[in-house]
Amino acid sequence: MISINNLSHEFEIGKKGRKTIIPVLRDVSFKVNKGEIVTIVGRSGSGKSTLLNLVSGFIRPKEGEITINGIKTSTLNETKFADFRIQHLGFIFQSFQLIPSMTAYQNVELPLILKGVKEEERKLRTNEILDMVGLSDYQDHYPGELSGGQQQRVSIARALIVNPPIILADEPTGSLDSETEEDLLKFIIKLNRELGITFLIITHDDKVAQIGHRTIELRDGKVVEEVLANEA
Repeated sequence: MISINNLSHEFEIGKKGRKTIIPVLRDVSFKVNKGEIVTIVGRSGSGKSTLLNLVSGFIRPKEGEITINGIKTSTLNETKFADFRIQHLGFIFQSFQLIPSMTAYQNVELPLILKGVKEEERKLRTNEILDMVGLSDYQDHYPGELSGGQQQRVSIARALIVNPPIILADEPTGSLDSETEEDLLKFIIKLNRELGITFLIITHDDKVAQIGHRTIELRDGKVVEEVLANEA
């Protein structure tokens, strides 16, 4: 599903003539197979978030290749990647990234509007997804009227609405209490087992890392260890 080959990235800071190059990722290679949950761990500054942004297409790598679903996404321009993203990828963010002026229903429906889905089908699919995540009774609530766990479920529903084969998650439990975190992790495992969704999850939380079929550790921008679940 995801193939990362010899991926390197660096950031430039400072003005012209006084630029400083900061290496972030160095020759990173690994694969995520269909139906896997793969977790990426590492200390702050290890390159985890940069890696997810590269896979997401929000930034372009300096070196190396990224292939998703057989398409070399590292060569796509912004417009083509935006089209690819809405067809193939779902996203779960630590800060939920919900639009505060829109209801839960409207937040979940939005990707279908952007995709050009007709209103009748949008209504059917949005109601189905909200029911799946247990929020049918909260569809008219605004994000500010929902708990952290409920907001994260809205975020998951929005990620699921376009039936993505892959979901990318950035610290998905970082804003949740321990009980809500446990519920969310059980739900991710359920989505993986029942719908076959592939997950690539960035985390610093051991509990989150433990749900992965494989855990990859980044240190100073390099892959230093890869552990199978039954080896942990």
